[in-house]
Amino acid sequence: MLYQLSYVRLGRRLYRRRRNNPGDDIGDRESDAMAQNDLHETAKALVAEGKGILAADESTGTIKKRFDSIGLESTEDTRRAYRELLFTTPRVEEYISGVILYDETIRQSASDGTPFPRLLASKGIIPGIKVDLGAKPLALSEGETLPSDYCIWSNAHALARYAALCEEARIVPIVEPEVLMDGTHTIEQSYHVTSRVLKALYTELYDQRVDVEGTLLKPNMVLSGYDAAERAGAEEVAEWTLKCFYKHVPAAVPGIVFLSGGQSDEDATANLNAMNAKGPHPWQLSFSYGRALQAPALKAWGGKPENVEAAQHAYYHRAKMNSAARSGLYAPELEREAVTA
Repeated sequence: MLYQLSYVRLGRRLYRRRRNNPGDDIGDRESDAMAQNDLHETAKALVAEGKGILAADESTGTIKKRFDSIGLESTEDTRRAYRELLFTTPRVEEYISGVILYDETIRQSASDGTPFPRLLASKGIIPGIKVDLGAKPLALSEGETLPSDYCIWSNAHALARYAALCEEARIVPIVEPEVLMDGTHTIEQSYHVTSRVLKALYTELYDQRVDVEGTLLKPNMVLSGYDAAERAGAEEVAEWTLKCFYKHVPAAVPGIVFLSGGQSDEDATANLNAMNAKGPHPWQLSFSYGRALQAPALKAWGGKPENVEAAQHAYYHRAKMNSAARSGLYAPELEREAVTA
């Protein structure tokens, strides 16, 4: 409601000023056009050829689970040290265009005092921020977690309002309509549910006047349920995912930056590669991975300062593999680089 009230007040101020000074309309239109162009250019830069996004936006609770896996206590200092390890990895900007930060992280600095957003920008990496505080129960849904029409359209509307507010603030929204892949469902069922979600999303984005050329889509891939008896391979994943996205995602969208969900590091890379091998496509097909980029680095680091270089090498390697997948040039044999380098 606060956002809505702020929007109405802004609109009224502009309306009164324009009535009193009609000539100001020209300047306003030029300013609006410049802002729109900035959004378009930023969105394109985030999906530049061979590059993708690091999702370093784990909540405090989520990163605690990650640290528990290596026997490390999650404190503000250990979280800062880990993020610094990632952000200062030499030459990673060759493959990483942007980093999504958590609220705590965007306020932190490297050990030399450089704020993380400035550190990233100095490497040509665009900093962003996660704005939601996690999933909440859907009102009047009796604990529903299945994708009913009520659930789908409620979330699509919320995502569209978020995107509109971002664009109003001249920030590129990364719109994330994730369909969870937990369960025993088939890839065909995943396709139908993902299709319903994307149809609702783009209907709402249009209704909320969102300029989709200034957005990025961060969806799930169309996969078999993680507990399915028979799981589809990379070629089948690529076929079903592309079929779904060609049907529902406008060509004006600059890029689709897939989330990795619960996929293994190499599966997330192989599936992205299979899709790009079938290109070219109307949109850039890229990645916005969290765990699938970080897991090897976290394991190599183990919370020990003497392991920072090894951890950075592991992160750089995964970024490089996903860069290769962006052009359909990834092959499992390339994974040996991580061992021999």
